[in-house]
Amino acid sequence: MKKTLVLWDIDGTLLGSGGAGMKALSAGLLAVFGVADALEGIEFAGRTDPWIIRRILRKAGLPDSDSNIAALLDGYIGALPAHLSSCGARVLNGARERILEAAERPDIAQALLTGNVRRGAQTKLGYHGLWDYFPLGAFADDSETRNELGPHALRRAAMHWGVDFALERVWVVGDTPHDIACARALGARALAVATGSSTAVELASFRPDAVLEDLGDSGTFWQIIDGTERNPSSLI
Repeated sequence: MKKTLVLWDIDGTLLGSGGAGMKALSAGLLAVFGVADALEGIEFAGRTDPWIIRRILRKAGLPDSDSNIAALLDGYIGALPAHLSSCGARVLNGARERILEAAERPDIAQALLTGNVRRGAQTKLGYHGLWDYFPLGAFADDSETRNELGPHALRRAAMHWGVDFALERVWVVGDTPHDIACARALGARALAVATGSSTAVELASFRPDAVLEDLGDSGTFWQIIDGTERNPSSLI
């Protein structure tokens, strides 16, 4: 029976896009609205796609209506595959191996908890052959507010696996302070990885349950997830 639920962030945690997402958004904005250079100064890390797009539209002087958000999302998704290729998008160190190990363990369930809309998550993970390892997730389609995504993931996991996962056995794995906050909003544990724009020291200041430089060390990762690492703060 599944006992532990691992909820993975995507960008900066599993994948490095090389700027493909920002370039696809710029291409979509130009193609759909004829506007260029409206992304500077907008925070991307740890935010949801609709949150980002709403601010791009405002900066471009366009109404942030539902129809405009949907139109720019379509333009972004359409441009994304080409930019993933041209920007050298990659799977981050250890991420593929940890996903495959989780898939082999009968006690581990894994799903997504991401600020991507579902189509974006599928495009990015599918590019690397990883989409099919995640039977479900919570996506930005569920809410523009990242801290509201956790309950959607937990509810879907309970329905899919027929398990009411205890919150102390639910781990949110992410690379930003927003991922840590999302875990706390759910009442779950937070494993921060310094593979995005924040350092391990910066992430540690937000008091996750553990911090890793990356996902490269299988033994340490699973000691944390399984609760056998006695002093995870020593990893900070």
